[in-house]
Amino acid sequence: MEWQIEHLEEIPQYSQKLLETFPEVRVFAFTGEVGAGKTTFIQGLCKTLGVKSHVTSPTFSIVNEYPYLDAASGQAQSAYHLDLYRLRSFDEALGIGVEDYLYSQQYCFVEWPEIVEPLLPEDTLRIHLEILSDSQRKMLFL
Repeated sequence: MEWQIEHLEEIPQYSQKLLETFPEVRVFAFTGEVGAGKTTFIQGLCKTLGVKSHVTSPTFSIVNEYPYLDAASGQAQSAYHLDLYRLRSFDEALGIGVEDYLYSQQYCFVEWPEIVEPLLPEDTLRIHLEILSDSQRKMLFL
């Protein structure tokens, strides 16, 4: 399956569509070249969930946690945003406790997931973002 985003301004609509299309999925693994829109899409997902704080890429911190109130239950939840680009090894990923985030039952959005591929839950949704033009992107669901 693939979606084509014609204008980057449509990302919030596609974020909502993604969560509605895959309501049971909690771990989303994003691949694509630098500038493909991984962080921008995750920002849209967090906004759709109701995250109020500013969502930034955790390039140097590796993990950012964003609290939000679940609209359906009224319960406090967390969304985790992992950027694993700077990790040098699988052992380093284990050392930061990546498994705790992946299996937390909370939303977990992972950029550059290749280094932890063996740890990803079975039901992880793998999404590859491809640049078509300055404003167009293709989302491939793998």
